[in-house]
Amino acid sequence: MEQLYVIKIGGNIIDDAKRLEHFLEQFAAVQGHKILVHGGGKLATKLAAQMGIQQQMIDGRRITDAETLKIVTMVYAGYVNKNIVAKLQSKDVNAIGITGADAGMIRAHKRVHATIDYGFVGDIDAVDSIKVHQLIRQNLTIVLAPITDDGNGQLLNTNADTIAQEIAKSMSHLYTTSLIYSFEKKGVLTDVNDDNSVIPVITPTLYQQLKSDNKIFAGMLPKLDNAFSAIQAGVKQVIIGEAEQLKELLAGKTGTSIQL
Repeated sequence: MEQLYVIKIGGNIIDDAKRLEHFLEQFAAVQGHKILVHGGGKLATKLAAQMGIQQQMIDGRRITDAETLKIVTMVYAGYVNKNIVAKLQSKDVNAIGITGADAGMIRAHKRVHATIDYGFVGDIDAVDSIKVHQLIRQNLTIVLAPITDDGNGQLLNTNADTIAQEIAKSMSHLYTTSLIYSFEKKGVLTDVNDDNSVIPVITPTLYQQLKSDNKIFAGMLPKLDNAFSAIQAGVKQVIIGEAEQLKELLAGKTGTSIQL
């Protein structure tokens, strides 16, 4: 099977024009089939403040009310997505910017929680891997913004890490698929203040031990849960590491590798 890279770029890199440019240069140099999944960075929060729309966060997750949904759709699917597409086009990458709602690519439902109303936040039901495959076959590089829909006309704000994981899982029966979570840190760290405390390999056993010992920063846990879900579902390779070291990440020379 042909190789496919599903690469998620973290929000902190999107906020920094110089770091984003460096990352996109490396992304453009990746040979073969690739999909870029991005978050939104701080621009949505900044715009909401300017418009006087109060933002509510619970455990680092944004509560998406109707007005906030408009903002994240404008920012993620609009400015951030098209800015990345334009920069990739300038680097001879034939990029197409879409959301999960386009062509029914990703179907989701409004999150149901026993005690918290997350508003218009989506949890993924299905990825249409054939439609993704058709775009790849046209030599298009998909740049995917984290907006989905429920099939009944309702847009939903959806976690970009989860989108990357679900895309990688769904494509793993068509391609040899690698999932890369790239962000501002060098990998999964034992000490969040020490960039050199990277754990090179994490297995399920080690993961449970690290969680029991409170050795992993809480914000990293959802990313790791996604990573293990992907590798258990047949994704060939999952690596977490620094965006500016994408070439080294893909070569397995740096970052944290998730293994069974």
